[in-house]
Amino acid sequence: MALREINRSVRLLMGQSQRCGSGVASTHSARRLSQAAARPEPTPNENEAVNPTFVNRNPRNLEQMALAVKDRGWKTTWPHQEFYHRLMFSRSQHHVTAEVFSCTSPVPVLTCSTKEWAVKKELASTNCVAACQAVGEVLAHRCQQAGIMRMVYRAIPWTYRSEGVQAFRAAMKQGGVILSEPRRKYVGT
Repeated sequence: MALREINRSVRLLMGQSQRCGSGVASTHSARRLSQAAARPEPTPNENEAVNPTFVNRNPRNLEQMALAVKDRGWKTTWPHQEFYHRLMFSRSQHHVTAEVFSCTSPVPVLTCSTKEWAVKKELASTNCVAACQAVGEVLAHRCQQAGIMRMVYRAIPWTYRSEGVQAFRAAMKQGGVILSEPRRKYVGT
């Protein structure tokens, strides 16, 4: 029905244009009337140009918003693999060591130990409670400089209540590091 009306209006238009002038000029004007007007090509402004190779300057952005995917690993493995950053604290007979691992690499991102001369020269003993506290303070400062403010810390249950571990945790918390990560947010698709 609508097609018939369109054909009729086109015939009427063609008839009117043929009455006005010669046949050649009227067919061109009818074609111009029936075609859509060409849109002008937009001129890109220098400020609005988009770089074809985009580089994310903050690759940890999704991690900080708790949207990045965490590798779950196997349920039977310990320690669990579901983290963005994990804090490992260890004490030996002679030294105290703390390391921050990323979920993507087995190599530590940040480390602090009483083996370092800058820490060792300020301490009387390298394995006492004061050494644990000093390592916690230095590592918290390094974490803040690196922008790592949240990490998972799961102490081995039988060492959790020792004074050294408690002093280390307190120093990390006073340094502004949160020892738990936010729950992952799932965005509906």
